[in-house]
Amino acid sequence: MPARIAEATWQGTLQEGSGSVRLGSGAYEGPFSYKSRFEEGTGTNPEELLGAAEAGCFTMALGARLSRNGFTVNNIHTTAHVHLEKVGDGMSITRIHLVTEGSIEGLDEAAFKEHAEETKKSCIVSRALTGVELSVEAKLV
Repeated sequence: MPARIAEATWQGTLQEGSGSVRLGSGAYEGPFSYKSRFEEGTGTNPEELLGAAEAGCFTMALGARLSRNGFTVNNIHTTAHVHLEKVGDGMSITRIHLVTEGSIEGLDEAAFKEHAEETKKSCIVSRALTGVELSVEAKLV
């Protein structure tokens, strides 16, 4: 498997500086700043990108798991809520809460929740983030 690549550049001080991130695939390139990370400024931030990675991996893994178990996956949508909080003298990503909704044929809500919980343990990105509390809320739509 090839290594996946992302790049970041930063110029200036923490609060007045600015940076840019670029995905190696070319699918995204854009700015980030102190305001986009710690306030409500324009641009992206590492936590948002991490949330996109977690949501993408989890959703794909859940779809694969359900398909392997004989269910028809019409649609799965996951939103990742990445919580950045002050801990001690610094900032930390303290938790990620996934909210996933699925339209799955032949599956009841209890089974969907069980598959989502199991996927949370097996998703590649989830396993890489074992130092962060990860929760999942799942419902059929």
